[in-house]
Amino acid sequence: MGNICRSPMAERLLDRAVRDRAGGTEEQLVRSVSAGTGGWHEGEEMNPPAARQVRARRGTDAGFLARKLRGDFIDEADLILTATADQYDYVVALRPDAAERTFVLGEFGRLLGAVDREALPPAGPKPEVVRQRGAAIVAAVHRLRDGEAPLLTDDLDDPWGRGDQTFQRVGDEIEDTTVPLAALLLP
Repeated sequence: MGNICRSPMAERLLDRAVRDRAGGTEEQLVRSVSAGTGGWHEGEEMNPPAARQVRARRGTDAGFLARKLRGDFIDEADLILTATADQYDYVVALRPDAAERTFVLGEFGRLLGAVDREALPPAGPKPEVVRQRGAAIVAAVHRLRDGEAPLLTDDLDDPWGRGDQTFQRVGDEIEDTTVPLAALLLP
């Protein structure tokens, strides 16, 4: 909501997962950016327990500043992952044409395992190849969704104000999607 806990964790953990799959290449293969549906934390750094989780998982919190979601961010995105179904509804209300590329993170991860790898375009360590394969993955997950709403269990708990154990669990849940996504993008 405020872009200081779950979403920056997801942004930075996806970056790290892609970098790991790409063998540490310095070329940016995926651009992952987060934004919050509430703007009361704009310009703030990542919440300290969230930052600790990112660093513990070999990611970086350096340079992160919270920002509020805007329509142009949605327009530029190939994939929009939200922490909750309520946030999904917010995105789709703002940009109805983004529904086919907007998912609750847990929903996307749950459906990702059923994607037919053989039907995807070839993989490769070039940004344009990763983007083409990524678009095919998003389309495949959308087809697998088949009009069904996300499950309540797809939502990520908001760890704000809770202990490190909750942030660790949320980090694990984020990686349940980001690591397989990176593996499918760059097998």
